[in-house]
Amino acid sequence: MENDPLGYTVALGLPELRARIAKLYDEWYGIDLDPGRVVVTPGSSGGFILAFTALFDAGDRMALGAPGYPSYRQILKALDVTPVEVQCSAENRYQPTPRDLAGIDYEGLLVASPANPSGTMLEKPELAALIADAQARGAAFLSDEIYHGIEYEKDAVSALEISDDVVVINSFSKYFSMTGWRIGWLVVPEDMVRQFERLAQNLFICPTHAAQVAALAALDAQDELEENLAVYARNRQLMLDGLPRIGFDRIAPPDGAFYVYADVSRLTNDSRAFAREILDQAGVAVTPGLDFDPVRGGGTLRFAYAQSTEEIKEGLARLGAFMAARGQGAA
Repeated sequence: MENDPLGYTVALGLPELRARIAKLYDEWYGIDLDPGRVVVTPGSSGGFILAFTALFDAGDRMALGAPGYPSYRQILKALDVTPVEVQCSAENRYQPTPRDLAGIDYEGLLVASPANPSGTMLEKPELAALIADAQARGAAFLSDEIYHGIEYEKDAVSALEISDDVVVINSFSKYFSMTGWRIGWLVVPEDMVRQFERLAQNLFICPTHAAQVAALAALDAQDELEENLAVYARNRQLMLDGLPRIGFDRIAPPDGAFYVYADVSRLTNDSRAFAREILDQAGVAVTPGLDFDPVRGGGTLRFAYAQSTEEIKEGLARLGAFMAARGQGAA
């Protein structure tokens, strides 16, 4: 910022940033990715808007797994694309399967692995089966990979390991700890780059120049990033040990991200009111499952552990006292 002018960049992003992102795919997945397929975006949210606009027409249908990130359906609705939410089962770790999609018409399928709110991941055969289902229908396949890098016992699989005919969405907000900088990226099929570029020029002009420079540095901040991951890993273990002891024992296995999704249907059928009670009485903020699943979310809560370890310990202690006072757990 002291030495170089900041202004509009090219619409697809700084060439050196696109090249460094492409190198990341070799480092993480062993993929030789053409930097020309990388589209830098104003956060993953800008990436969703760009991808949905490029891929779908008004009236098209997008299949989504529920529970899922609520902004998917809201952005789709704003674009007059119909979100078709598939109720995913706990047995399938809250991830969709081709069987769930049987009988559903769709022009696009979006999956997230690791997922928000569950933190669960798709194995390679499971992801490949979903890509095959979409491609057999001539539908677009989108893979939300913004929590890649935040994994614990196994590596996440990129859709690009399976097919080039997919759109991948990622962000610097999660593993790279750049929330608020609003910088993300897409990887798109080669024959669609120009279509994405034309839309990006008109929708955004370009991503923020300063954020792109910062993102380029973040890609090589390996030591600091791994220190953050170590904190998440400690916090995850505290949650896995502590939540069942205080009465939240029906939880999805959090393979990645920094969330625990709990079935609390034996405690409440109104997760919004329950979350409010926890906030008022324990001073702990949790997210009602209705945000992620309007059908079944009245009986679920999401716990996030992307804070300091001391804060997680304090939060668990407060939750334990709250549940004990209700006669539903141990202090």
